[in-house]
Amino acid sequence: MTSMRRTSLLALFLAASVAVTGCSTVNRLNPFNKGDEGPQEVASEGERIAIVAADQTLEVAEALKGADFFLPTPEVNASWSLPGGSPEQSMGHVEAGGSLSIAWKRGFGAGSDRGAHVTATPVAANGKIYVMDGEASVSAFDAQSGAQLWRTNLRPESKRDKEAFGGGLALADGKLYVTSGYRFAAQLNADTGAVTWRTSTEQPIHAAPTVSGGRVFAVAVDNTLLTFDAATGATGWTYQALSESARILAASSPAVSGDTVVASFGSGELVALRAANGNDLWNEALSRANRNNALSEIRDIPGRPVIYQGDVFAVSHSGVFAATDLRTGQARWSLPVTGITSPWPAGDVVYVVSKAGEVICVARESGQIYWITDLGKDRESNGGGFMGIGKKKFTTRPIWSSPLLASNKLILAGSTGELVALNAKTGVVEKTVNLGSPTLISPIAVAGTVYVATDKAQLIALR
Repeated sequence: MTSMRRTSLLALFLAASVAVTGCSTVNRLNPFNKGDEGPQEVASEGERIAIVAADQTLEVAEALKGADFFLPTPEVNASWSLPGGSPEQSMGHVEAGGSLSIAWKRGFGAGSDRGAHVTATPVAANGKIYVMDGEASVSAFDAQSGAQLWRTNLRPESKRDKEAFGGGLALADGKLYVTSGYRFAAQLNADTGAVTWRTSTEQPIHAAPTVSGGRVFAVAVDNTLLTFDAATGATGWTYQALSESARILAASSPAVSGDTVVASFGSGELVALRAANGNDLWNEALSRANRNNALSEIRDIPGRPVIYQGDVFAVSHSGVFAATDLRTGQARWSLPVTGITSPWPAGDVVYVVSKAGEVICVARESGQIYWITDLGKDRESNGGGFMGIGKKKFTTRPIWSSPLLASNKLILAGSTGELVALNAKTGVVEKTVNLGSPTLISPIAVAGTVYVATDKAQLIALR
């Protein structure tokens, strides 16, 4: 099976899988429920109410066709500490990329195959960029030259954990934090790669942690938000969201603003909690019923929620893209978008990418649409049967990463092995770069350079 097809299948067919991994069967019990160890909040069962009307459609607003809007001036950033760049998972408008010419490529270990997947977004600070391969080996490279500085293999030797995938990286205060599908969270010295603490978890963690205010936040595969003391790795409070047997085998990194942490789950819940103690502030279900599409019942929110200027933006696989007031939890507007990525708000607008490959520019205040660019058009491929087996033919569209707004360009990478740059004001495709390998990992930008980690475990720098 080709690498491109593997990447597409990971995004499409795992959406109909139950939430299990190669190393563990999902346990819905709280892994840290060992007595009086701090408050624990558990979501109550309740009726899911659709917040998008069944007849709502996605179309450009007549009044906004060709209209201009405000974007902040691009600024050079020296670091990218989390998958979304900051604890809010929001970076506004960065200056980077130049002509988007490939400066260098470096391999960093095991790429994606049948039992492993490269899923970690790179992070960077102090002239170093950090990546994790498909088998939990973490590497540091010189951000300018691409020279490897160190490599640490975190894969456990236990027979119980023969296979796993997923996880991610975060930086804070000179420390590198790692979570993994091999069921652990760890802290490494960012200069040497030495492990300073490692804490086992009952469930795999498929997404990167978020580090803020001396705490590490991470979502486990059983819809549990876990917390750890950043200095020691000691476990803190936990929050158990609704159980969900069918979900995408991916997970989201929480967003933190002040003392509020916002997390999304496979149940389609968007939840705000007190970062200090886990007390529940509000809970919103991004759900849209669709009798004509069974996959709409997969309610997962696999992309990161993003906090920007008092609002939370998130998109669900169930077909809801919503702006929610951070303080009250009230939905400000919603659109019928099915997505597996993270939105990107900046200035007057917020960008989102649908699972079908539509890049959508939305007015941040009203939810009206400025433009839609379909990157799936003319990029369809034909397949046969399920996972290429059988006689039944079908057509698939490429899957695209979350966007990056850099130097007035909206940059995405995709399962076609392309990096595409769109004009951020008009949506017109201005440049396409052949990366040589598919990827679903979002590009990042540091010190004027765009970095992409690919399915083949290659780190690519573009300037």
